[in-house]
Amino acid sequence: MIIFYSSEKLKNHLNSVLSGQKTIGFAPTMGALHQGHVSLVAAAKKLCDVVVCSIFVNPTQFNDLSDLDKYPRTLEADKALLVSAGCDILFAPEINEIYSAEELELKRQHKEDKSWMLGKNVDFGLLDKVMEGAHRPGHFNGVAQVVSKLFRIVEPHKAFFGQKDFQQLSVIRSMVKQLEMPLEIVACPIVREADGLAMSSRNTRLSVEERKNVTKISGTLFSVKEEYKNKPVSELIQQVEDLFKNDPCMTLEYFDIVDSSSIQTIDSFGSAKSAVACIAVKLESVRLIDNIVLF
Repeated sequence: MIIFYSSEKLKNHLNSVLSGQKTIGFAPTMGALHQGHVSLVAAAKKLCDVVVCSIFVNPTQFNDLSDLDKYPRTLEADKALLVSAGCDILFAPEINEIYSAEELELKRQHKEDKSWMLGKNVDFGLLDKVMEGAHRPGHFNGVAQVVSKLFRIVEPHKAFFGQKDFQQLSVIRSMVKQLEMPLEIVACPIVREADGLAMSSRNTRLSVEERKNVTKISGTLFSVKEEYKNKPVSELIQQVEDLFKNDPCMTLEYFDIVDSSSIQTIDSFGSAKSAVACIAVKLESVRLIDNIVLF
């Protein structure tokens, strides 16, 4: 595996790859890698000639600076995992390779930076206004900002993202379409632990006791999947809210059943071609999200 810390050196190398008519697959990450990330590399290896992975903890998508500070950084272990997964290229830039001082100052002042649009009028509509967008204002602007920058550096033919961040997938697809970026977004299934917990870099921050309890999150989604054909949307939502109402360890931030395309709440299962149940739960040490496609 070749490691690049400079965007210019990476681009020069990838230009030689492109001149050889090879396809580039790209998996952008924030590090603290696990088997879910390995599955992205595996999917990219099946569909592309050269696989690039990036590790960059993006400051502009964090609303809580303490969460940014606590985010696990395990670069050496990540390198070893990527080598074993067969990744060809790792891009691990410092912050000044991605953002200018002016962009970071806008973030410090809590002002939304639209310069990444490069003259395009990008509007996510309601995609970034609900669920994660409602609880983390500006989060998806930061995500789209860094992903667009990485796409322009790597210029992949296909980019691979996990479905655990289902709403993020919709936002990125919308961004790619509006900015007319010539690449395909490939969604990869959620990878779970043996007990059902969705793999996440944040799981490493769970205490021993929290780790025992968090299977309630995925268990709730599995139950909704089993019951949705026999119960209306409103009853299922109320059922989940009641389940977490008096939980001493976990606070339910939201549970929603949404149209897979619009990411808006549905009134009935007959009103959507495809629906997904999404959940966010706050524990003392960490916030976790998960989802399950119902149909």
